[in-house]
Amino acid sequence: MTIFYLKNMIKTKTIKSKNKHSEDDEGNLLVKIIIRVLMICIFLGLFLFLPAGSLHYREAWIYILVLFVPAIFVIGYFYKKDPGFIGGRLLKRREKEESPRLIQNIFSVILFIGLLIPGFDFRFNWSDVPMPVMIVSDVLVLSGYLVIARVMEENRYASSIIEIRKEQKTIETGPYKIVRHPMYTGGMIFMLSTPLALGSYWAMIPFYVSTIVAIVLRIISEEKFLVANLPGYKEYCRKTKYRLIPLLW
Repeated sequence: MTIFYLKNMIKTKTIKSKNKHSEDDEGNLLVKIIIRVLMICIFLGLFLFLPAGSLHYREAWIYILVLFVPAIFVIGYFYKKDPGFIGGRLLKRREKEESPRLIQNIFSVILFIGLLIPGFDFRFNWSDVPMPVMIVSDVLVLSGYLVIARVMEENRYASSIIEIRKEQKTIETGPYKIVRHPMYTGGMIFMLSTPLALGSYWAMIPFYVSTIVAIVLRIISEEKFLVANLPGYKEYCRKTKYRLIPLLW
């Protein structure tokens, strides 16, 4: 009887210990996610407002609100459902393959340069983008972000790097019925709408060139990897013809 009691007590303590570790891990993950989001917000603000030389850059404030208010709800939703998934999406991880890593690095440099231009554009009045155009662009930024969120809901294997996880399968439902890379479609809408949302024609040059080239090269590299390593992906490519834009590519 005593031995049985001791076994149950040890088992209970072990379960409590595991639960405590699990809660601690989730707590640490939440802190990392919050820090990550705050850092992105701060750096974006610096890239926009420092070149502008003013906090009266209205288009930048609207853009930040359009970007981060929905993000808070989306992150909260996924954190509640699957903390590990949203953590893997937000927390930086290095590409394992050399080619995607090079594309990502080049894209990041050009993007950073592109983010500086709208602020200077505002300061020196280079562009005169009509308000209706900026509003439509903000709506498109939000739409692109919501497409990305919808894809994340449909495909829990979606990752910020090119990889295949254990027991991963080819997703063919939801937005994946329309194009093979709907997350990149949403990202493209989001990125290409950003310059005009920030009131800058000149920023369109680095944003459009870097976004289109980076996405096309990444899709080509990713599909080679998936065809070679993900079961069923080759057959999926035959059924879903378009990679990024329906009826175009």
